Amino acid sequence: MGAGALLRLIRDGDAVTRADLARATGLARSTVSQRVDALLAHSLVYETGGSSSTGGRPPSILAFNDGAGVILAADLGATHSRVGVTDLAAEPLTERAADIEISLGPEAVLEWLQGAFAEMLEEVGHGVGDVRGIGIGVPGPVAFSEGKPFNPPIMPGWDGFSIPDWFASHYEAPVLVDNDVNIMALGEHWTSWRDCEFLLFIKVGTGIGCGIVAGGSIHRGAEGAAGDIGHIRISGHDDVVCRCGNIGCLEAVAGGGAIAAHLTEEGVEAKNARDVVRLVRAGDQVATRAVREAGRSLGDVLASCVNFFNPRVIVIGGDLGRAHEQLLAGVREVTFQRSLPLATGALRIVPSELGDRAGLIGAAVLVVEHVLAPDVIDRAIERGTAHAGAAAN
Repeated sequence: MGAGALLRLIRDGDAVTRADLARATGLARSTVSQRVDALLAHSLVYETGGSSSTGGRPPSILAFNDGAGVILAADLGATHSRVGVTDLAAEPLTERAADIEISLGPEAVLEWLQGAFAEMLEEVGHGVGDVRGIGIGVPGPVAFSEGKPFNPPIMPGWDGFSIPDWFASHYEAPVLVDNDVNIMALGEHWTSWRDCEFLLFIKVGTGIGCGIVAGGSIHRGAEGAAGDIGHIRISGHDDVVCRCGNIGCLEAVAGGGAIAAHLTEEGVEAKNARDVVRLVRAGDQVATRAVREAGRSLGDVLASCVNFFNPRVIVIGGDLGRAHEQLLAGVREVTFQRSLPLATGALRIVPSELGDRAGLIGAAVLVVEHVLAPDVIDRAIERGTAHAGAAAN
């Protein structure tokens, strides 16, 4: 058991003195001291005042140094993005939102993103050498192990583009790229549901996607395509053609874009999911009924997901999730009606706590959990590198 495993115990608060670590791991105290000294030398932990003692000098407390570096995080959407700099506990030091079209292509978008990162690093008083990793979410399928978008329908020019390779000339740090719904699920889980091992995060915006937390970790599936519930076919809508070419897809019936189009046909002008939410909040009855009906359609699909996956929590987010009173009413109505009682006995269906910040936090958490993984820490210490990030490339 190396220093990385001890760091995990210290970060989680399970063992915060050398004696605690020896008891928790079964390692000799001399070995524990050697491992702790390595963590101290790499500035990953620091010593604070002593704890209570039955006699003699009180033992010093070991604490994780979340200021030992920074993480760059970005949640890139179709037209709207949020970027930030966080510490090693995924707590934002600064963040900002901006409107930028993902359809501009990788070079233009990443040049803008790099400029934003540079400005924010200067703002918080850190330099390029302090960056331990970069986390980026994109609105499309991703080959996670390679950091490349894979045939993304709303990202022209991004297919197969290596985002990590693009950033390699700017930072000596790992770059992790994932689908935006996965990082939103990770952000919500980390912030509000860390003790919940089985969670679904549903993003309802222009389209509909699902992030899956299984056993406390993101489940991506064999090829990274898990959670694409937006293209599950629902009955009674054989006349609705989806952008994917199939008919009756959930997204084409209950997505924000579909609702906006339906409202416009009904004489209520709406261009997108945000317009739909604005109308609902203004009390428009046509929009309110449409959102509730969309919730029922979503609940129809989620009932099958609940019976199959048996989550403890379903979190509803995304632009349309801001009209959560009406949307969740429809979702709960059908989900609980059509799911097995055993699967719904303790099930909670709740609105997002983080809102449009979920992706930013999740992108940072993705990197934090990677660069502070026990094996990565152990390799960094073996190589004598100044920080964990250098061993994670």
